Amino acid sequence: MTWLILFVAICAEVMATTAMKLTDGFKKIWPWAFVMAGCFGLALYLLSLTLDTLPVGPVYAIWSGSGVALITIVGQVVFKQVMDRPALIGIVLIVAGVVVLQVFSAAVPR
Repeated sequence: MTWLILFVAICAEVMATTAMKLTDGFKKIWPWAFVMAGCFGLALYLLSLTLDTLPVGPVYAIWSGSGVALITIVGQVVFKQVMDRPALIGIVLIVAGVVVLQVFSAAVPR
């Protein structure tokens, strides 16, 4: 159940970051309200719940690394942003780090 909560926290953070892009520098009120009151609040609340049972280091690495990868995909698909090869390699390395934590690290309880 804790991993499901973490997954929802990651999704909420990605939605908040996507909505932040839509605020046009916080000039548009509705995306701003959605970002601040909704998604970021939910993401941080859910992240805090996972920290009751999982260690902070790996959880934060998984949360932030997954968020980076997902928001990159959203940027490319939704906003038509193009990533160059070094940026993509860097993101692949971040995802690889998350996989190593999940699969091989004893710091992450199973």
